[in-house]
Amino acid sequence: MPRSRSINQDDLRNHNLSVVLTTLLQSVSPMSRAQLAKSTGLTKATMSLLSDILLTNEVVEELDPQQKTGNGRPSTPLAFRPGCWVGIGMQINTDGYGYTVTDIAGETVMEEWIDKSMTGTTPDDAFAALDELLRPVEATLKRRNYRIVGAGLALPGLIAELEDGDQRLLMAPNLGWENLDLHRFEVMRRLEAVSDNEANLAAIAQIPGYASCRPTAQVKDVAEMTHADRSSTESRPDETLSPEDSFLYISTDVGVGGAFVRAGSLVRGDHGFAGEIGHVSVDMNGPECRCGRRGCLEMYAGRRELVRNAGIADGDEAVQGRYVKELHDRWRADDDRAVYAIDQALSAMASAASSAINMLDVDTIVLGGFWSVFGDDLAARLRERVIPWVLARHAFNLRVLSCSSLERPALRGAAAFGLRRLIERPMDYLDI
Repeated sequence: MPRSRSINQDDLRNHNLSVVLTTLLQSVSPMSRAQLAKSTGLTKATMSLLSDILLTNEVVEELDPQQKTGNGRPSTPLAFRPGCWVGIGMQINTDGYGYTVTDIAGETVMEEWIDKSMTGTTPDDAFAALDELLRPVEATLKRRNYRIVGAGLALPGLIAELEDGDQRLLMAPNLGWENLDLHRFEVMRRLEAVSDNEANLAAIAQIPGYASCRPTAQVKDVAEMTHADRSSTESRPDETLSPEDSFLYISTDVGVGGAFVRAGSLVRGDHGFAGEIGHVSVDMNGPECRCGRRGCLEMYAGRRELVRNAGIADGDEAVQGRYVKELHDRWRADDDRAVYAIDQALSAMASAASSAINMLDVDTIVLGGFWSVFGDDLAARLRERVIPWVLARHAFNLRVLSCSSLERPALRGAAAFGLRRLIERPMDYLDI
């Protein structure tokens, strides 16, 4: 009986800590103990105990007291403490590999990306390079007394969860890898890293307050911005995604990926493979994709094919990110081949996106990856092409949002994925 009571108490405390952390993460500003107690429904005594645990473990810190206009003592806001609890995000993509380290306050501690064509690179060589890159990072974090909560790895492929808890990469066509046991790599075992599809992790990076402080802005509604807003490169728009929003995320990279978030939670499907919009065929007689099928969306809207169709580069050379700027510049200059390539890509994207909207009943698209580099005009054009094909277009206002974080959202989502463990199971990490 005492043992059972102890387990129940631990579970209850773990739940309460998780609720407090989630509430603080999703808040747009620091919160006092009284505000947290009111928002969570916890008693003031319980809230005091939980906040002491979080303060002692350096998860949160007290800010300067806020002066009150009426009677009573000034309230002391609690905020996440930077420079202590971190998650490590890793990524292997066709155009390189790298890492980022993010703390729970939302600050980037360390990061590095190696630009390199990974086409034809063996899994052993790729993971060995990633391992070599991470070892000094881990040593630095340990020396500076950072606490690594967990690590995530973004890969451009289908990843299956095995019954023994390990993971297997079933296929990554753009890397030429298949049937790969991810647990056999030292860096994965050492960091206890969990891998996921890059589009899923990029979508996670868009959810405000998922595992680090809610930023002031993440995405912007290109359909409702003024001309001045669209012309400004320095202003940050108001945040338009809330922690409970539903949206279809479309990841544009060498390939095209997708992810569906319903009410703030990623929808994985029965087998974990949901969201593969890049391999939806928009033309059954179209060009053959690396996956073996024909007319896949990424054969029109992926970076490799757009660069190739615009006549800029061909073959494996076309995957390099440096060609995106040239593609953008040619399109803006009304180069015939660039304009035609992007027009074809817009039509293909509109076909796939409208079908997804009709199936999922979602009214928001978040456009991420290199398409965001083309600015709000391209996203607005996509919205114009999608709307006529949405069956319920008169019942809701379709939003097309442009991701404001252009640099490697999947990498940042992978770090958040690792850091999320502290939010879900705080008792596994905190000293009580």
